[in-house]
Amino acid sequence: MSDRLNHANLPEGHLIGAAAPQRTGIVHFGLGNFHRAHLAVYTAKALAEEPGDWGIVGIANRSHRVVDAMEAQEHLYSILTLDPAGEEVGVVDVHRRTFVAAEDGPQVLEAIADPAHKILTLTISEAGYHLNSRTNELETSSPDIAADLANPGEPKTPLGLIAEGLVRRFEANQAPITVLSCDNLVSNGNTTKAAVGQYLEASGASEAMRAWLAENVTFPNAMVDRIVPGPTDDTKAAVERILGVEDACPVPAERFTMWVIQDHFAAGRPKWEAGGAIFTEEVEKYELVKLRLLNGSHSLIAYLGALDGRDTIPASRAQQFVADCVRAAIENEYLPSIPLPDGFDAPAYIESLFDRWNNTALGDKTFRVGSDGSTKLVQRVPEPAVLMLDRGEVPQQLALTVAGWICCVVPPAGFQPGPIADAMAEPAKERLLAATQDATDVRSHVTAIMTGGFFPDALAAHPEFTDRVVEFCEAIVNDGVRAAAQLALAPSHF
Repeated sequence: MSDRLNHANLPEGHLIGAAAPQRTGIVHFGLGNFHRAHLAVYTAKALAEEPGDWGIVGIANRSHRVVDAMEAQEHLYSILTLDPAGEEVGVVDVHRRTFVAAEDGPQVLEAIADPAHKILTLTISEAGYHLNSRTNELETSSPDIAADLANPGEPKTPLGLIAEGLVRRFEANQAPITVLSCDNLVSNGNTTKAAVGQYLEASGASEAMRAWLAENVTFPNAMVDRIVPGPTDDTKAAVERILGVEDACPVPAERFTMWVIQDHFAAGRPKWEAGGAIFTEEVEKYELVKLRLLNGSHSLIAYLGALDGRDTIPASRAQQFVADCVRAAIENEYLPSIPLPDGFDAPAYIESLFDRWNNTALGDKTFRVGSDGSTKLVQRVPEPAVLMLDRGEVPQQLALTVAGWICCVVPPAGFQPGPIADAMAEPAKERLLAATQDATDVRSHVTAIMTGGFFPDALAAHPEFTDRVVEFCEAIVNDGVRAAAQLALAPSHF
């Protein structure tokens, strides 16, 4: 067995960008694969262009897996870039301390309050914001948030820690700071600002503190994009073969990467544009492009593929009926709902998506993309669907996306979606089961979900959309997913 990766045996020529100094300037929540293949890489490249005190304090939520592995490797880890044209490995060296939020609360709060830290970033997934799917307001009654509010000095959730950390920063030094979301939320900066503000209001934060927040804490909107599947034994084997050392926490990723950010920073930032970041005031337009054309279509591929027994996204996308449905969703339903950024080449972007989904070297798992559907779909489906419904048109592929999600994660009685769908994680599973427990047929099952608060009222108010979801679910249950796709593609429905 090879030695573990560390600074002494880091092979020459494999460092991405530059190593960070020991002084840290960024606190990051969510030490998962995406952060380590995205913001951390941009930071390493920025430091190669313009040195600065931008080391990262990385905070995992509950798991020790990545924290322990990184600490054993002097905070080094590798990125395995997978592409049909070949594979390559680079090593990132920008993290300087790591914590587990559930156990290291005092250290995390101290880090947020430290005036040396000028940026606080987040990749906590859509579910980490605890937003009501109907109102987009903070769910103060959710068990985790309620527990934090009841114990303000010892919060456990990222949102609670951020809010309490900002209170302590105000009390200690009032130094300005930027909170930068790197999650797939519409207007993620505005959304994060609202969630933090609502938490502070519920916790009884002083008016003086909230006034300081309004003047000294910025929440830029940002759009992030890079497909980063979970690592496997093959990932570790490839890294060891190329580097000659063992990495316990490598990250596989596609070559494509994108980051679009508003340049609203209260206390400075790394030169992320050196790594390719785009700074613009049109972030929300880029967000919609990504959330709908990429993410919305990604969900459709995952649910159709899972119900067709396809284990990976490339295998799913390779089915002609899946490709046809996705192209119809993009061209007929998603694209017309988006005000495109200036100079944006939509046809070229769409073709690049189909190439990315066909990356067999990446082998992104269908179940991974289909997981967390209740929090993902509410960001992707309702608004474009309502736009069409208000014009008197029923969006076929958006209804098929919702039907696929239902049949995968909370299938009607008697329907077995298969092992790929069974592996999908669904945070609202218990609520979905409770909502459908009295259903007697597919129609009552679907109606209970569509009117049960899982989607905004504006969508639930359109019974014609629910009717179409019912019809697709019935087709999936009775005749299979290909029959449902054929129904969705029928020319009479466009």
